[in-house]
Amino acid sequence: MGLLAGSVKDGGNGNRGMWGGCVRGLVRRKQVDSVHARSDNKHHQLAKDLTIPHLIAIGVGSTIGAGVYILVGTVAREHSGPALTLSFLIAGIASAFSAFCYAELASRCPSAGSAYHYSYICVGEGVAWLIGWALILEYTIGGSAVARGISPNLALLFGGEGSLPVFLARHQIPGIDVVVDPCAAILVFIVTGLLCVGIKESTVAQAIVTSANVCAMIFVIIAGSYVGFKTGWVGYELPTGYFPFGADGMLAGAATVFFAFIGFDSVASTAEEVKNPQRDLPWGIGAALSICCALYMLVSAVIVGLVPYYEMDPDTPISSAFASNGMQWASYIIAVGAVTALCSTLMGSILPQPRILMAMARDGLLPSFFSDVNKRTQVPVKGTIVTGIVAAVLSFFMDVSQLAGMVSVGTLLAFTMVAISVLILRYVPPDEVPLPPSLQGTIDSVSLQYSQSSGLINRNCLDDHVGASKDSVQPLLGKKSAQVGYTIIKQVQDIFNEENRRKIAGWTIMFTCLGIFLLTYAASDLGLPRFLRFSVCGVGGALLLCGLIVLTSIDQDDGRHSFGHTGGFTCPFVPLLPIACILINVYLLINLGTSTWVRVSIWLLIGALVYAFYGRKNSSLRHAVYVPAAHVDEIYRSSTDSLA
Repeated sequence: MGLLAGSVKDGGNGNRGMWGGCVRGLVRRKQVDSVHARSDNKHHQLAKDLTIPHLIAIGVGSTIGAGVYILVGTVAREHSGPALTLSFLIAGIASAFSAFCYAELASRCPSAGSAYHYSYICVGEGVAWLIGWALILEYTIGGSAVARGISPNLALLFGGEGSLPVFLARHQIPGIDVVVDPCAAILVFIVTGLLCVGIKESTVAQAIVTSANVCAMIFVIIAGSYVGFKTGWVGYELPTGYFPFGADGMLAGAATVFFAFIGFDSVASTAEEVKNPQRDLPWGIGAALSICCALYMLVSAVIVGLVPYYEMDPDTPISSAFASNGMQWASYIIAVGAVTALCSTLMGSILPQPRILMAMARDGLLPSFFSDVNKRTQVPVKGTIVTGIVAAVLSFFMDVSQLAGMVSVGTLLAFTMVAISVLILRYVPPDEVPLPPSLQGTIDSVSLQYSQSSGLINRNCLDDHVGASKDSVQPLLGKKSAQVGYTIIKQVQDIFNEENRRKIAGWTIMFTCLGIFLLTYAASDLGLPRFLRFSVCGVGGALLLCGLIVLTSIDQDDGRHSFGHTGGFTCPFVPLLPIACILINVYLLINLGTSTWVRVSIWLLIGALVYAFYGRKNSSLRHAVYVPAAHVDEIYRSSTDSLA
């Protein structure tokens, strides 16, 4: 078979027009970083300094925030009761689904950019841009909200609200309803400076702060267990039983505390800086999530046993639980834990964003300013400084707590797209690689050699498939093929040949995602008429079930074995686990609320305009030539020989 190659241009050929070029631009996919791609990269590389302990520090520090010191009381009072521990366990298992998907893609595609990078490789440029744009919002709002929450907790160490020094305390600007927070801005600048020094140095600092937080949580577990055994665990001796709100309440609590686990994706954003990504990234992600889940469960098991759930203080549940048992002094240790938790989470929020910006700038979707890597520190200093300035300004002037839901949108969109990328990798991995247009001559030469040696392609077929004048970027749903003259028996026998199998898998993945959306939307929207609601649920459930059955029945693509870097972690229970991951994340996305989605839609609309007027025109793949992945090495070798 001949070598198929083509290029992507913004314009169309024949009657395709501008809209055809726009659509092809949205589905063009980039190459997993290879030896050739790295040799062509004009930018300095990030330092490869991180090992498993560093990754665990980043993951635990980014995940365990001060929210756990509040969630315990709120969720126990309103949803779970004494079953709060099971809510954390269920949420941890649900988070593990996403962690498995991240672990496989991070070890196969160990480059900066996290979910943006994986989406660009597996789905296409348009979806990747929206994911990257949503992640920028997530880390900006998330970092500002975390910084804004440090000063009230820090004030507890100085004797209570209003006891901070004047230069750190909050002040209201006269005449306008704005409360400035100098402490938040100062802490953001300190964290930004640490991140500019170097990835290893900043990670060590985060490990120290995270260790203080973990020690505070261990104190809560040990001291609380002592008090619990001494007092007889009054929180569990209730007439309402272990499930006062029933199984539904426990599951509602799990959906709430699920957001306490988001943060481990920060580990994947540092993939390019890991010494041995195929081994260390899966271990780092898995260990961080396991530690967080264990700490959450132990703390919740102790606290709900010390005080009846209906008597918990929703604002300071842990401190009040100890105070009710005569241990008021423990509030200082808990305050230290809350402050260190917020500081480590702040570092985990600012760390990934410069790397997302750098990855997008490398691909030409953002100005090259963000792709610069400092020669000495080997970190994207310019992007880090810009990120720090924006986060500091927001945290100084604005109370962004009401925007916290927007943080969850970015995370859940990323989780969903990572799970979809795993399905694509397993069933329809990209079989074409974009090469620079400077290699067009070599591509034509190699293609001609293949066509002459095989004798299977005539001149007309060669003209149709080779060269820069034709577009051969194929969408996820497969390549067009028209085969005629087959008998009915032959057609039945060929239903599951390789080409048809890829098309069937592609369509199945799409309809499965559609079924998940219909099912979760109808199940969540209680305002729909009863008949319509059950009808939509039935259609969505049928699509989901059929998709699961089809994907389980057909073989996975052999190309998955050679996709990206081999030898790393392999996600288990495919397709069941990624589909369950998509189902959970889409359900949570739909239930975030209308106001949150209105704000996010405005941000995404701004992103679409930026892409239309800048990213699409400056994409590094705008004039790329696509060739089968099997022939890339030969093309580069021929190109090198011709220059010798």
